[in-house]
Amino acid sequence: MNATADRIATPAPVRTGTPAHATHRFRLLLRREYWEHRGGIFWAPLIAGGISLLLSLGLLVVAIVFAHRSAADGNTVLMASNGVTINGLDLGALAAQLSREDMRQLADGLYVTLLMASSWPFMVMIFVAFFYCLGALYDDRKDRSVLFWKSLPISDSATVLSKVVTATLVIPLLATLIAIVTMLLFLVALSIAAAAHGANPLPLLWGNGTAFLLAAQYLAAIPVYAAWALPTVGWLLLCSAWAKSKPFLWAVLIPVAFGVAASMTGLLQLAGLDRHWLWGNVIARLLLGTVPMTGADLSYVQRSAMQGGDVTDLLSFAGVYSNFATPAMWIGIAGGALMIFLAIRLRRWREEG
Repeated sequence: MNATADRIATPAPVRTGTPAHATHRFRLLLRREYWEHRGGIFWAPLIAGGISLLLSLGLLVVAIVFAHRSAADGNTVLMASNGVTINGLDLGALAAQLSREDMRQLADGLYVTLLMASSWPFMVMIFVAFFYCLGALYDDRKDRSVLFWKSLPISDSATVLSKVVTATLVIPLLATLIAIVTMLLFLVALSIAAAAHGANPLPLLWGNGTAFLLAAQYLAAIPVYAAWALPTVGWLLLCSAWAKSKPFLWAVLIPVAFGVAASMTGLLQLAGLDRHWLWGNVIARLLLGTVPMTGADLSYVQRSAMQGGDVTDLLSFAGVYSNFATPAMWIGIAGGALMIFLAIRLRRWREEG
């Protein structure tokens, strides 16, 4: 009896759950952002890549048809650099006559072709990242879901930073992977077309490593443009956290109004600056940071072209990472970090829709 009473009176030990680690919670926040915006983050660049691939294949088919018609009429004459002429579409015989310089020019042309074929996901990425940041903090207040998220053991800093990482890394990474797949599929189509006309595509199209070089350049450029986009991401998140309605108008009209006023009044000239300095150094950094191209990139390409550089210098590692040697990059990073901090503070205060 006593033993039974002791067993009944003794309470069962209470199991306490181990709180989730901060990194685990942050991964869940990133998943939340992906699943809530999967249409723009994944499907939009995927559809753009598919359309680009279909158009590229269509142009390839049209080019082959016209080449066959021209060859049937006896008009097609392919000439190698050593003076050997080849009638028709015997690409195998032509490839056998190509010199090293011809192969280099072929690789340059292939680089530009693959770059253009894979550019559509990046163009979509520009708009997806821009409008994602605009609605990242505003939409939570608009539908009142911010009250639910604030009731969870998740800090405002982690929430806002998850949106920053999504805009600067997740969206560009998925767009880059889709662009690489689009590029490789188009190269496969080119290889099939070349093989159908007597050429070996392995040394002709794959052996020069152009596709792999471009893919590596795409992936290596992600951290650079993530840092470059910080002023735009910070500004758009700040407007998203502050605006009670129509964050797009506030985000665009405020810097544009300052730019127009500075250009019309000439106040910048009093400080020894050009009349339009504000547009290129401030307004463009606030509104165009999601575009994966910087002024330093253009300058590097121009210098390379004047010095007789290769086409592959367009996205060369040295050229892309030279952005970190410019004061504009670090000033933008500091300004973006400040605006992100202000967006975090505003999210703590604003809960109304």
